[in-house]
Amino acid sequence: MSMKRDYYETLGVDRDATDEEIKRAFRKLAFQYHPDHNRGDGAEEQFKEINEAYEALSDSGKRAAYDRFGHSGGEGLFGRGFDGFDFGFGDIFDAFFGGTTTASPQAPQRGAALHYTITITLEEAAFGTEKEIMVSRTENCSTCQGTRCKPGSQPSRSSNCNGAGQVRRVQASIFGRFTNITTCPQCHGEGRIVTEPCPQCQGTGTEKRRRNILVKFPAGIDDGSQIRLRGEGDAGTRGGPSGDFYVSISVREHEFFIRDGDDILYEIPINFAQAALGVEVEVPTLDGNAKLKLNAGCQTGTVFRLKNKGIPHIRGRGRGDQLVAVSVVTPESLTKEQRQLFEKLTNSLDSPKRTHQKR
Repeated sequence: MSMKRDYYETLGVDRDATDEEIKRAFRKLAFQYHPDHNRGDGAEEQFKEINEAYEALSDSGKRAAYDRFGHSGGEGLFGRGFDGFDFGFGDIFDAFFGGTTTASPQAPQRGAALHYTITITLEEAAFGTEKEIMVSRTENCSTCQGTRCKPGSQPSRSSNCNGAGQVRRVQASIFGRFTNITTCPQCHGEGRIVTEPCPQCQGTGTEKRRRNILVKFPAGIDDGSQIRLRGEGDAGTRGGPSGDFYVSISVREHEFFIRDGDDILYEIPINFAQAALGVEVEVPTLDGNAKLKLNAGCQTGTVFRLKNKGIPHIRGRGRGDQLVAVSVVTPESLTKEQRQLFEKLTNSLDSPKRTHQKR
């Protein structure tokens, strides 16, 4: 059987320590070894030992008996140890370090946010559009309007907390009296009890409904953008506001346009003759076809700019441009006549000279 440590040694104080020094030492050690604060091995046993020592030394009569007889003569006084207390770790800790615990009544809560992803065309993103989106969401009950009560009835006040939503419990401990405030278990913090629930929503105050919501997409919106519609999400609880509705934008890939910020990129293929002689071509744009004159001797990679034919600026006036890149296409197959013409052309043309690149 292990020897019980000296109480003064347990608290780390001298035998002539004052009541205030004993109290201060206990407070420090109780905080250090409290099981809610220290989950290390042996912390709970040390906490019990600390409490037993403090119970003996904080009472003048028990301390005098301990100073005279030690552990052997104090079984009647100290034998109960920690197990003799009629309150738990939390009660001791709260009583000594705070004195009061509180619980707030259930406050109004905002409804959940809803999310939806929609795909639109590049033209719709460029010039803006409107679309109706069907949403399934939680709304206040159409019968009780969210009160949860049967029409014509009213909720009754909770008798357990008298409508406060909280229950106050006063406890006594070796440290004095302290008040513990908890949420009322009868009304769950609301202060009211629904005695006649609404038959439509079964007393929940909400119901699922489908709604068509009109969403406006501004001109210039881009892929990955998000629109927030305030208050179009699920209904709140206990009188809280509705959540928001978030619409994420996905822009469908275009057949031949590529978006680059507010500019539009387009590649136009031409043949060798058109590149050599120059030609006027029709180029598709977001506004319809436009004429573009390509100069003689046009090379692959040459870029022409069509002003204000791009995407409207979403946060300002004006539009981006359309950039038209030329691509000279080499024919993969030739007729006999075309081959003869190319052979004559080859014999009449000088071989291209290598251009020296700067390093």
